[in-house]
Amino acid sequence: MTNLDSGSATAGKAALLLAAKGLGYQVPTAKQKKNLVVAFAKRDLIVYGKAFDVVRLYEPVNLDSLEEVETNLSKVLLCEIKSTKKDVAEDFRGYFFGLTAAEVLVAQSLKAQFRFIFVNTVSGAHLELQLNEIFAKARGIYPTWSISF
Repeated sequence: MTNLDSGSATAGKAALLLAAKGLGYQVPTAKQKKNLVVAFAKRDLIVYGKAFDVVRLYEPVNLDSLEEVETNLSKVLLCEIKSTKKDVAEDFRGYFFGLTAAEVLVAQSLKAQFRFIFVNTVSGAHLELQLNEIFAKARGIYPTWSISF
C-alpha cells in the first residue's frame, strides 16, 4: 500500500504531471534508465540511475534501444524532480529542499544536459533549473549528513 503523503508518492505524482504537460517529459523504465547510464558512460560522463527521475526529449528517441540512445544523446535531457504539495510561490521562493551528492555530481558531469525540476503537485506549477541557476537563486545553503541504516 502506497502512503499518499510520502515524499516518493509526491515525486511520482509530479513525474506524471510533467509527462501529461506534453513538453517532452517522460518517466523512463528501468531498462531505459540503464541504456541512458551506459550511453553517457561511453562518453565518459558520470550518471547515477537514482540521480534522475524523468527525461525530457527534444525529439522522439527510442529509449529502449541503446544504439538509438547513443546516436541521439544530444536530444536527451536528464531531470531530477524536487516536488512539494505545500503552498509555495509560483517561482518556488521560500521552498526548502535537499540535493544528494549523486545529484550534484551528475549535474556537474552533464552540465547543460541535466536539470532539476521543481514541481508543485497542487498547483501544477513547475520550474526547470540548472545547478548553477539553483546556486544563484539560493538564499541559504545548509550542508548536512544524511545517514541510512
